[in-house]
Amino acid sequence: MPRSKMRGASSGKKTAGPQQNNLEPALPDRLVGHSTENPASGSVRKTRKNKQKTPGNGNGGSTCEAPQSPRKTRAQADPAGENKEAFKKRMEVKVKIPEELKPWLVEDWDLVTSQKQLFQLPAKKNVDTILEEYANCKKSQGNVNSEEYAVNEFVAGIKDYFNVMLSTQLLYIFEKPQHAEILEAHPNAPMSQVYGAPHLLRLFVKIGEMLAYTPLDKSLALLLACLDDFLKYLAKNSATLFTASDYKVVSAEYHCKVL
Repeated sequence: MPRSKMRGASSGKKTAGPQQNNLEPALPDRLVGHSTENPASGSVRKTRKNKQKTPGNGNGGSTCEAPQSPRKTRAQADPAGENKEAFKKRMEVKVKIPEELKPWLVEDWDLVTSQKQLFQLPAKKNVDTILEEYANCKKSQGNVNSEEYAVNEFVAGIKDYFNVMLSTQLLYIFEKPQHAEILEAHPNAPMSQVYGAPHLLRLFVKIGEMLAYTPLDKSLALLLACLDDFLKYLAKNSATLFTASDYKVVSAEYHCKVL
């Protein structure tokens, strides 16, 4: 897929439902499928009676299919003319979060929504850097040029999704004033150069909803395998990417901004 088709996305429609503008308090529910279960033990999305098998582990390289740009994806999201069965099947797309990362998703939610702390920005290691290090890791494994190109396209697609979805899909209500301050302080910077690992991880809780509308057909399994490979990379490096010390208690003045 030419990179020009993925880059340059600037907006994405909000997902339907009462929680469309924020994750709070839906994130733990999305991890387990039901609000009464333990967040650390559930799956990423609600499952249906006819579950779709999760593809096997990806190994990066040529198996990576770059996600289509959010703009192109949402333009084809209207289910009009699509029968209900076909639409249901598209809604089955899910991204499996590794077990090692699920507790961190819950802790991230608790730190922000319950303890009223904020992840300190700009991040010590931003999303762009994390994606670049992943790409370099894959290239160092001796991939040929075509596989190297595929990895580059994959990480570029993830970056596009992150930048488009952050403000409307990946922030808790408590983080909105902080985001406004960041936009004012860094008006020309992509948010992938400001935010870090916790917000990147939140993307993979939501991205399945976007992929449900993406006409990837047979290549969808390859894309999910590549997403799985990247998530395993995050899990392997979780000790350095995710730490509660990156969150700080905010001032009383900030609390007033949230009200």
